[in-house]
Amino acid sequence: MTTTDLKLEIRKAIDSVPESVLVDILEYLKQIQITPGEKIDLSQHLRLILREDKELLQRLAL
Repeated sequence: MTTTDLKLEIRKAIDSVPESVLVDILEYLKQIQITPGEKIDLSQHLRLILREDKELLQRLAL
């Protein structure tokens, strides 16, 4: 998916979100803009690990 396609999909998603959530989305986007790239990369890697190893993490928690 190209950047243009992604932006179009994001706009479509935003158009279908309840109005009460729009402020939260805007605040989130502003926070991402000021966050250093390294920190964003770390967050994305952690999210990927948590998603891929969900079952393992649940077994370890028991």
